[in-house]
Amino acid sequence: MKARKKPVEVEVIQLKMVSPRSYRKCKEFVGEAWIESVHNRLPIIKTLEGAMEVSDGDYIIKGVNGEFYPCKPDIFHKTYEILD
Repeated sequence: MKARKKPVEVEVIQLKMVSPRSYRKCKEFVGEAWIESVHNRLPIIKTLEGAMEVSDGDYIIKGVNGEFYPCKPDIFHKTYEILD
C-alpha cells in the first residue's frame, strides 16, 4: 500500500541564532511551548513527543492541531514548499 500526504498549509518560522530578532520572533511564535535552556544555550520546545532542542537553522512548524515541532532544514525543503 502507498499513501500520499494530504496538502495541508501549516505555519512555520526559521530560527537563526545570530539574530536576536529571529530568536524573539520564534519565542513569540511558540508561546508557552518555548523553554529557555540554560545548559547548552539552545532553546527547547514542548512537542507531542516531549521536549526537543531547536538548533540554529531549524524550522519550527505549527501543526494542524496547534502542536509545535522542530524540523531540520534539509528535511523541511524535501517535505514542504514555502508559499509566502
